[in-house]
Parts: sequence; structure tokens; C-alpha cells
Amino acid sequence: MRIIIYGMGAVGGVVAAALARSGQSVIGIARGAMAQAVAARGLRLRAPGLDAWVPVPVVCHPSEIDWRDDDLILLCMKSQDTQAALEDLRSAGVTRQALFCAQNGVANESAALRLFPNVHGVTVMMPALYLVPGEVAVFTEPKFGIFDLGRYPGGVDADDRRMATALEAAMIATNLLPDVMASKRGKLLLNLGNILKAALGHQAETGTLGQRVRAEAEAVFRAAGLDWQPPEETDAQRDALMRPVDSLPGVARVGGSTNQSLLRGAIRLETDYLNGEIALLGRLHGLDTPLNAGLCRVAAHLAVKRLRPGDMTLPEVEAMLAMDQTEPI
Repeated sequence: MRIIIYGMGAVGGVVAAALARSGQSVIGIARGAMAQAVAARGLRLRAPGLDAWVPVPVVCHPSEIDWRDDDLILLCMKSQDTQAALEDLRSAGVTRQALFCAQNGVANESAALRLFPNVHGVTVMMPALYLVPGEVAVFTEPKFGIFDLGRYPGGVDADDRRMATALEAAMIATNLLPDVMASKRGKLLLNLGNILKAALGHQAETGTLGQRVRAEAEAVFRAAGLDWQPPEETDAQRDALMRPVDSLPGVARVGGSTNQSLLRGAIRLETDYLNGEIALLGRLHGLDTPLNAGLCRVAAHLAVKRLRPGDMTLPEVEAMLAMDQTEPI
């Protein structure tokens, strides 16, 4: 059995290095400077008490892999890059192999299921960092993270159990959930604040705005008849398995994935698949979502203007949100 890690950013890089370090057969699919760095010297994985260079075989495109029926594919790219990745997998000969969507948001699974029959959701709890090509870090102990796994749209099967066994051996805790999408919607509620932390800085106070953004999302979930598992319900488990650290030797935390995207100069952010998912559901079910829709505009502003985390103030964000407090339904 091999695990193919498609997208070797922060989460994909940590998972690839952790799996390879545990003895699992791994192939990474990366691009640009990350692919070159990993091919030249492996992946540097840093965590509390750990600083190791891990050899990881890497290719730049799925067509470079001789696919096997029992391969497990872990999708770790940002949601805005998912469709192109799925099309590349299909053109490379992937058919019934298990695809695991280890990504934020809840749109990737349905996109994958349109092209492939064997799709699984993964809720990722892993405070990982990627800023320098070939180097990743994770800021928790004793585990590198916690992943909830389950088949999409529902159930748990042998592929979920195979993936869970491999991840557990790699210091990543797992839960097998028949309704993994409820878990992913709960994680989405947390990720709605990503763009606020990117705009204001990852340690900035957001006043009541974060609470209002979440309340808007919960109202949309109820209107759509969608269940969610509030992240707070798993806090005790996370506290035991994922004790956070603020920094590692020579490495400081700079915030979540959206902050890191801005620091790397990304011109597209995944906000359209986080807050934008709430805006979409609201429009489908007749609910106004001015805050989440407005935060998508904030994200576009940050990316187009090439701003860095913390370059906006809370009054500036509030003013941008107030530009269109009612959307036509």
C-alpha cells in the first residue's frame, strides 16, 4: 500500500514527512520550489523535540506515477486548486482508488465524487506551517494532529481503516466517523475566522465580529437542514492529544493557512470555499449572509492589493462589510 500526498504545503508536507518517517510508502506530488527542495534534500520536519530531514519521493504531476489499485490518495491542496488536481488525476489514470479530502471547507468531496466513486472526507486539526520550500513545522505535542475520517457521503469502510492505521503509526491521531461531514462543518465554523486573522493579524482581537460571523453560519446550516459537530465538543480530546506550543527553536507561529498564503504572496485565497460556502448556502436557502459574503470581498482585497497579515484594522474591515449589509435574495 502506498499513500500519495497531493499538495505538499503545510498539512501535506507534515503528513508526508510523518508517514515516511514511520516507514510508510509515500509519494508526494508538489510543484515549483517545494518539489525542487524535497527532491534535492528531503523534507525538514520540525515539531516539539523533533528536527529531522526525511527523504520523501516526489513528482511534479500525477502522470509521473505508475498507479496501483490499492493506492490511497490524500488531497491536501487548497480548495481553489481542487478541480484542476482532480482532472489531472483522472487524465493520469486514477479510477477507483480511494481519495481522501484532507482540506478545509466542505465542497471538495462533492467535486471529487463527480469524477471518482471512492471519496472520503477528512477533518484536519493540525496547526502546521509552511513558509520555506522543503521545510514544514507543526506546533503540538504529543501528536502532530487529529484527523476525523469517513466515507463520503457517509459510512466507514476498509480504506478509512487502512488510512487510519497508517496515520496513527505516524503520530497523527484519528477518529472514524460515519458522518464525517458533520465534523467538517464544525471545523468550517472555526475556519470562518481565518480571513479575520489574516486581515487583522493572527493575535488581533476581533470584538464581536467573529461571533456574529459564526452565528450567521449556524443559522444557514439550520435552514439547510445540515448537522454539524461543534468543535467545542472535542476540546477535551484535543487538549490531551494536541497540547499547543507557541514556537519551536528558530520557528515562530505566524497564524493559520490564510495568513501563510498571504505571506507566500498568494493571489488567490481559500476564503471563497469557507465564508463563501456560507454565502452560497444562504443564497440557496433564502437567507441573507452579509458578513460571510463581505469577508469574501475582504479576502479578494487582501490578495489583489498584495497586503500582508495585519495590514487592515478592525474599523476598516467593519467598514468594508457595511458596504453591502443586505444582499438581494
